[in-house]
Amino acid sequence: MSYTALYRKFRPDIFEDVKGQEHIVTTLRNQIKADRIGHAYLFTGTRGTGKTTIAKLFAKAVNCENPIDGSPCGKCRSCQTISAGASVNVIEIDAASNNGVDNIREIVDEVSYSPVEGRYKVYIIDEVHMLSIGAFNALLKTLEEPPSYVIFILATTEVHKLPITILSRCQRYDFRRISIDTIADRLSELMEKEQVSVEERALRYIAKTADGSMRDALSLLDQCIAFHFGETLTYDKVLDVLGAVDTSVFARLLEMLREYDAMGCISLLEEVVMQGRELTQFVTEFTWYLRNLMLAKTSDSGLEDMIDMSSDNLTRLKGEAGQIELGDIMRYIRIFSELSGQIKYATQKRILIEMTLIKLCRPAMEDSPDALAARVKAIEKNIENGIAVSSQHMPQLADKAQGQTPPPKRELPKAIPDDIKEIVSGWTGIISQSSQPLHSYLKNARLSIDDKGRLEVVFSDGICYDYMSKPENHKQLENMLSNFIQKEVLVEIKNTDDGQAFDENYIDLSKLINMEIEIE
Repeated sequence: MSYTALYRKFRPDIFEDVKGQEHIVTTLRNQIKADRIGHAYLFTGTRGTGKTTIAKLFAKAVNCENPIDGSPCGKCRSCQTISAGASVNVIEIDAASNNGVDNIREIVDEVSYSPVEGRYKVYIIDEVHMLSIGAFNALLKTLEEPPSYVIFILATTEVHKLPITILSRCQRYDFRRISIDTIADRLSELMEKEQVSVEERALRYIAKTADGSMRDALSLLDQCIAFHFGETLTYDKVLDVLGAVDTSVFARLLEMLREYDAMGCISLLEEVVMQGRELTQFVTEFTWYLRNLMLAKTSDSGLEDMIDMSSDNLTRLKGEAGQIELGDIMRYIRIFSELSGQIKYATQKRILIEMTLIKLCRPAMEDSPDALAARVKAIEKNIENGIAVSSQHMPQLADKAQGQTPPPKRELPKAIPDDIKEIVSGWTGIISQSSQPLHSYLKNARLSIDDKGRLEVVFSDGICYDYMSKPENHKQLENMLSNFIQKEVLVEIKNTDDGQAFDENYIDLSKLINMEIEIE
């Protein structure tokens, strides 16, 4: 006999086995016991939370010959036929592949025939948001007033896509994300039945990675068991299979960032890469680690409800939070959140992360207010430790301290062309119409003008500058701007990747759009 995946093998047969959706199970069982069964139900919620499972259980329960406390007995002919998928009274329809008007009209025609056996015909329409507008319209009248022996159960993960006319005809049940404790307990229970040895810490990590989905948790556990078949499944083995990183690595990385140890950060990233960890997941999890630090820093009580981890790890997290200021944590979160958006489309993920780590260790490379605060803090720390401030760490401040005069700021031309002003005013709209990855790169660009009146697009990120400097990408940008103003536009691509601030070398056109300027 072929192997059956865990999430199929242990799909609940009775309402008591459903975990994490007690508010829905109780309501449905009470309806069955009181014989107050509705004609249309809408099950909505994230993937893997039990929508289809409960729909099938409900279909069995309403047709069960000997229901037990509102739950199907599982022994009668009706229950066994439905469990085997052979019942003509329970019709499952995938709206993703049957979303046309003709498909729904077939259902409407079939509804007029009473069930061959049992009390109800139950139509379970999965991913109902995929139906076309015509299909929804064809379903409306039947959904509102079906025969007494018909029940519709609509399931969807994107309820906002359903017409209000459909929503108003259904009893709506919102499925919650299942808690980590509930998922971990269920996994532990099933592993005892399977006689598989698994560490509790490993199960909790799988439950956390599943993000509220019981099905995802069982699939991940299945994958880990298969990779280490016949062995005890430990926390480290789960990390290996899922390509994740131990949180102790995040604590080490944060310490190096606080010490402005750029080479230490790069070396640590090298370790992560050599261990085969997935870099996009690494960035996401480090951002969540910083989020937990922020909560530990700002919350006096109730932290256990907001951060799911053991009491020992929570104590350690509070200790780490006490060693760093809230402003620094929020700066790191901002920069790593920006990195999360960029890394999805990057071909060289490692280089992008290395640039970010160096930027965090060299506050002089940024001109934001929180970077300036970090720059001053680094100087204070060096003074406390008796270390002279060097140009390696603070090039701008060091130049000023040595009496070096910064290059003069470029003067505003006598007149700004009307074409350039029109581009600056519509820059946000131009970016919104561009495709990826061009859209992500242009979001960080600044607009300036040289002394000859030519438009300059300036980047502070070397990767963005390199990408836009390629002839084909440069030409694509010029074409976009030309189409916008219906005139030919020549653009200069510039960058500030030399440690100098944008305002020191360029004229910021965004600050001039609302000013009265002379137009050629």
